[in-house]
Amino acid sequence: MAKRVAVIGAGVSGLSSIKCCLDEDLEPICFERSNDIGGLWKFTETSKDGMTRVYKSLVTNVCKEMSCYSDFPFQEDYPNFMKQEKFWHYLQEFAEHFDLLKYIQFKTTVCSVTKCPDFSVSGQWDVITETEDKKDRAVFDAVMVCTGHFLNPRLPLESFPGIHNFKGHILHSQEYKIPVGFQDKRVLVIGLGNTGGDIAVELSRTAAQVLLSTRTGAWVVGRSSHGGYPFNMMITRRCYNFIEQILPSCVLKWIQERQMNKIFNHENYGLSITKGKKSKIIVNDELPTCILCGSVTMKTSVKEFTETSALFEDGTVEENIDVVIFTTGYTFSFPFLEEPLKSLCSKKLFLYKKVFPSNLEKATLAIIGLISLKGSILSGTELQARWATRVFKGLCKLPPSQKLMADATKKEQLIKRNVIKDNSEDKLDYIPYLDDLAACIGTKPNVPLLFLKDPRLAWEVFFGPCTPYQYRLMGPGKWNGARNAILTQWDRTLKPLKTRVVHDSSKPASMSHYLKVWGTLVLLASLLLLCKSSLCFKLLWDKLQDRISPYQISIW
Repeated sequence: MAKRVAVIGAGVSGLSSIKCCLDEDLEPICFERSNDIGGLWKFTETSKDGMTRVYKSLVTNVCKEMSCYSDFPFQEDYPNFMKQEKFWHYLQEFAEHFDLLKYIQFKTTVCSVTKCPDFSVSGQWDVITETEDKKDRAVFDAVMVCTGHFLNPRLPLESFPGIHNFKGHILHSQEYKIPVGFQDKRVLVIGLGNTGGDIAVELSRTAAQVLLSTRTGAWVVGRSSHGGYPFNMMITRRCYNFIEQILPSCVLKWIQERQMNKIFNHENYGLSITKGKKSKIIVNDELPTCILCGSVTMKTSVKEFTETSALFEDGTVEENIDVVIFTTGYTFSFPFLEEPLKSLCSKKLFLYKKVFPSNLEKATLAIIGLISLKGSILSGTELQARWATRVFKGLCKLPPSQKLMADATKKEQLIKRNVIKDNSEDKLDYIPYLDDLAACIGTKPNVPLLFLKDPRLAWEVFFGPCTPYQYRLMGPGKWNGARNAILTQWDRTLKPLKTRVVHDSSKPASMSHYLKVWGTLVLLASLLLLCKSSLCFKLLWDKLQDRISPYQISIW
């Protein structure tokens, strides 16, 4: 009899988890509290249901080839970076293609997830759900929690003295949907992440003035890189990752700063990283231009609010502020879990490889998608789900819970004593983390072996972008279309761009064209000189023959 798995949430991570369960012949039942799939990618006009949703103008930060499911590429005519609606349609196509919708119970809230009395033997969970005021109870062999990062808005009002005296409008970015209602307002955006940058830029077109406050600063990159190719595809490569593992961190930091400041000098724009703060990168194509045009003004962190103004750490004051928007992130929680598991799962330090709680004697509960990656979250959550389902099935083993708890507790103590830094909240390096999970499953690409068996593919795998298809080339879950997907990834990248192909003789010639033209001219000139020199040689020879006797010529 197939093991029954409860999947909580039908967003990006939940859809991955349902499919991975089916791939391993498990029986998934997904509980989704809204009426549709997609989680935060399903746009709604309001946030009255308490769920975090994208704002209408949002565009993906990771290009399509780097952010697709590993065995389901985007259609080739999809843009490389797409609006939220287009991405949601892709999720719907994925769900329909693999027939996932029939495993989802919509408008169903998970009330509690508790261990069964015989958990130490069976590893089973008692799950209570509620659908339209009707409660139901069921026993599951495993649980996959796919509620994600963006659950509760983080609104740190206590960190801003005088905020309660402020007479203007205060909101969190969770409430922001469209720029209507901000016309001719003076708006202060607090927090410089991807969301803060996006909202500041969008409001700069309608508001009287936008002020963007940051404690740390940020490196700002665009979606396109050298030659106009997607930035993610140009930098996320195994060859670069190999170099990063060798070079000292100080050298890497120096190289990064030089490359970032080549685009524009971040210090001149008020964006440079504050000394002592962690470096971070945001994706925004328009923010530097808005700063350059004066429609967005960069500010330091807010020291204090008054009824109508804000005093900043550098001593400057901005008067007549109408709206303050906090883009200060989110907190996550698991209200349906019991203690001490609930508290433990809120500490990423105690999640083995960011997935399995360390204290469970039976590894039958997995947290999927609670990660920050320097790359596509979707790719990471899919590999997490592939690994977790194989652990549930007994095909992959974990270290004993006693060892996991001991290791995590020891690390926590070292952090408290300031012996080591707490990096549990830092963004994970994309390729090392995915390779780590893939090694657990047995799907990590064997690059040296590929160079022997398939040099063309190996070249793309090592020197090309590390797209998700690489984790379908071998091992469990191997996809026969993975090789072709890798070899044609640039075709799908360029396809939506080439909507106007001009065959024009005035088109700037390539370097090879110039070499051919000049090479031909040089060759002709050489032949003429050779012919001319041959003629001169013949005349000289004739003159010599007149002066030299026939006998001497015969000797020659």
